[in-house]
Formats: sequence, C-alpha cells, structure tokens
Amino acid sequence: MSTAEKDPPGNGDAGEDVRVGDLSEEELLAVITPLLPRGPQTPVGTGDDCAVLSFPDSHTVVSTDVLVEGRHFRTEWSTGRDVGARAAAQNLADAAAMGARPVALVVGLVMPAATSVGWVRHFARGLAQGCEPCGAGVVGGDLSAGDSLVVAVTVLGDLEGRAPVLRSGARPGDVVVHVGTLGRSAGGLALLGAGTDYASGSHASVFGGQEQARAQACIEVFRAPTPPLAAGRELALAGATSMLDVSDGLLRDAGRIARASGVVIDLDDPADLPDVSFLEPVAALVSGHDESTARALARSWLLTGGEDHGLLATVPADALERLPAGARVIGRVLSPQSSPARVLGHRPGVLLAGEFAQEHTGWDHFSHA
Repeated sequence: MSTAEKDPPGNGDAGEDVRVGDLSEEELLAVITPLLPRGPQTPVGTGDDCAVLSFPDSHTVVSTDVLVEGRHFRTEWSTGRDVGARAAAQNLADAAAMGARPVALVVGLVMPAATSVGWVRHFARGLAQGCEPCGAGVVGGDLSAGDSLVVAVTVLGDLEGRAPVLRSGARPGDVVVHVGTLGRSAGGLALLGAGTDYASGSHASVFGGQEQARAQACIEVFRAPTPPLAAGRELALAGATSMLDVSDGLLRDAGRIARASGVVIDLDDPADLPDVSFLEPVAALVSGHDESTARALARSWLLTGGEDHGLLATVPADALERLPAGARVIGRVLSPQSSPARVLGHRPGVLLAGEFAQEHTGWDHFSHA
C-alpha cells in the first residue's frame, strides 16, 4: 500500500497528497489533532507542554511500545489506518492485562519527509478506531522527521482502586484461561509473506468461501488486532491471580507467568482448541494444501504466534462462573514439586498436555533482528 493513500477531505487545509516535509510541525498537528479522541479523564489535553489526567485513586499503570517500519509493519501490506489501530490496540491491551481500564495514549510519530498527509490522516483515524472500544483518548505526543516510519506509544490506565493483576500471582490449583484469538496474526503474516495477491485482496478467486473468509480474518488481525480490552477488568473482578496479553506467543508468554509465579503451567493439547481447526484451512493455503504440513503449521501458529493480543490469565478454580464472555479454560497451574513437573526437573516452566514444551519459540525482538 502506497504512503500516498486516498481519503475523504479531513480537518486542516493540507491536501491528501501534500508531503509532510512541506508543512511545519504546527500545520501537521492541525491536521492530526482534530481527528483524535480526548478521553473523559483529561482536564487538559494537547496544546501545552504536558496533558493533565485525572486519576481519583492515584493508581495508574503505564507502558510503552514501539513499532518500526519494516520490522513490525510494511506499508505495502498495511494502510496508515491499520498502523494506527495496531499501535493503539497493542498498548491498550497491556493496560487491560493489568486489570486496568485504559484511559489515554501518548503517541510519538517519526516519518520521512515524503510521507503524504493522507497517510498521516489515516494513521490518526486508526488511533481513534483503536481507542473507541474502551473510550480512551490520545492526549499528546511528538512528531519528528526520520528515515523510516517509527511509532512510539505510551498507554496510561486507571486501576479504579483495585490492585494490579501481575504475572507473579498464579497459584497451584488455579486454572489457565484465555480470552480472544490465537494464531491468527501469525497466519495473516504468513499469507501476506506468501505473495502480493493476499495483500491486495485479489486472492478471492483462488480459493473457496470458507478459506477466503478465514484468510481475510487472519490478515485483518495481523494488520489491526482487536484485543478483548473489557475482559481485562472483568478478569480482575473475577479474581484473576495473574495475567498478560499474548504478544509473543502462547508458549513464551505462559512461560513468563510460570517463572514469575514460580509454578508450572500445563496447557491443554492444541488439538482440543477450536483455534486449530479455524487455522488449518488457512495453513493449507500456505503449505500448498499438504494436510499434515497444514496441521503442523496451524499448531505452530497457535502456540508460537504472537500479536493477536488476547488475554492469558490464571484464576481460582471456583471463579469459573464469574469469567467474562468468551473466556475458555486452556490449562491448569501445578506446583513445581508435582509429579507431572518432573520432566521440567521440578522447576517452573510450561508443559503441553503433560509433556515438556519448548517455550522459547515465540517472538523475540532481538533474536529476529
């Protein structure tokens, strides 16, 4: 997708094809700012050296993520709106994973001078789209010129008087639950990497209706995931003992909870999860319709694919009736001293249906450099 995206006329006087290098920072901010939500807890928004947010109980969660062109997104695969929505979603999911209500984003955007104003408008609208489900605002940020597109987003969330849900609270006897999708972003990435037909949408004539719908769903999750943001607060209210968003793969992220909590996470066999059957027709497209390869690929996407940004949590076994809609049990928490944990040397870690699981197989920013 070209950076010179077309869009209906927006706020600001600059045309869609004007380059950002032809505008001053103030002129570009005049294009962006009216497109962004302010949020309900913002007495002072953009325009001053800092925004002012109101947190009555004074407990705030804060996190930052960075997206780099060519590493996290490609402009030939994703529109400006996709990039904005994705940047918002992955940060809002971090706040939700602490049991907080996401309130505000602060966004830094670095872009080449040749970037079109149309792309920037799309990006701002994508941020607004990502914030809409939880009512968060974009309360400030910064702009700079650079050699490639870089997006840095900081999220702030309100714990509303509750304690944060950390990774370190899982206890033997808890059950492992997940809300959201698994493996779809990895499937979408594989499809886009397989050829430009998928990126352009011209693949529709190549395969049947079910394959088409599932392939498109995977591509959409890769481009602009929609995490179950409300479920973070609901899981906290249900008594979640630990939680994180699955950004780097189910096995890797389950391992983070296990090590932080000093427990063993025993995940169910992926074959028992509906995600695998959803992904298999998509994997068949990538594998050339080799059935055994497709099955293995779908399993790999589910276990090691990140960036769906669903929520992985542990909850007491007696809390199942209080779980949010869409939550499903996918495992259990064991003591490292339990009999099944002997395959781990009685150390914290991850099992898969009672067997040793290689958890260090998800996304790592530096091992993929």
